[in-house]
Amino acid sequence: MMPVCPVPYDENEVVLLGHGAGGRLTAELLESLVLPALGGPHTGPLEDAAVLPGDPQLLLTTDSFVVSPLVFPGGDIGSLAVHGTVNDLAMRGALPVALTLAVIAEEGLPLAELSAVLASAGKAAHQVGVPVVTGDTKVVGRGAADRLFLNTTGIGRRIGGLNPSAARARPGDAVLLSGPIGLHGIAVLSTREGLGFEADIASDSAPLHRLVAALAPFGVHIHALRDPTRGGLAASLNEIARDSAVSVTVAENLVPVPPAVASACDLLGLDPLVVANEGCMVAFVAPRVAEEALATLRSLPEGAEAVRIGEVTDGPAGRVLMRTLVGAHRVVDMPLGEQLPRIC
Repeated sequence: MMPVCPVPYDENEVVLLGHGAGGRLTAELLESLVLPALGGPHTGPLEDAAVLPGDPQLLLTTDSFVVSPLVFPGGDIGSLAVHGTVNDLAMRGALPVALTLAVIAEEGLPLAELSAVLASAGKAAHQVGVPVVTGDTKVVGRGAADRLFLNTTGIGRRIGGLNPSAARARPGDAVLLSGPIGLHGIAVLSTREGLGFEADIASDSAPLHRLVAALAPFGVHIHALRDPTRGGLAASLNEIARDSAVSVTVAENLVPVPPAVASACDLLGLDPLVVANEGCMVAFVAPRVAEEALATLRSLPEGAEAVRIGEVTDGPAGRVLMRTLVGAHRVVDMPLGEQLPRIC
């Protein structure tokens, strides 16, 4: 597939919610505005975490969390911030060494709510075993923010033998998924809009570093890892297919969608493939170790429902196909913008 040059932004354009969705609008914003402003064209894949200059064993990631509401079934903005940052490091094959946590609070936010969120973040960090070593606190006027935003930075150390990258998927690779999809996005949306699905659905927010560490014995056979957050599984598969210049085929009947999520998506007109997740990962692994790697994932609680959903196949580079329940194929496109804003 030939690279597509983004159209330069017009000075009269404005930022849209979709620019933060992790789909095509985000890619266009990065390529046409952000990256040129920060140092020119970027070559290579845009990964979940970057190698620190001068030390290939240390990785760095940063993230901001603007989820609304602050508390949802299965988690809150505090635990989500820790899990999301740890997982971005894990997707590059690294264990967390230290985190930072910065608070941007709106005037009028009850101190009890702030205390609960920070306590949740502290508990999540303690459970992971990573210290929060520094941070910052800012307060803005009423109406200048939506109650509370958190920003994190994570430093990680590479697990020996692992060096996954979105650009390293290879023909023949098995595509593994560590658990069901759609739980986080639907839990947050239902709570925000009062839809009632939250009685049956809770976010899957959880750290994934132990799953990745368990894959370490497979070393170079673990080619690519990605946690399908913004843009869901569709975005992650498209990113890896694009950056690795491969074609990916997955089977609809093998992708685990919980019945409650499927029902909610049917009612709301959503595609489960684009709904955000915060506690599962997709792994591209060499076929010779696929079954053993799958068994390893299933041996841990976080991966108990892991499945093989597809493979890297012959076909146009950058294309993702789904074999449907009736035996046909459909193209799984990169999401354009944001179906579910403010979910992380």
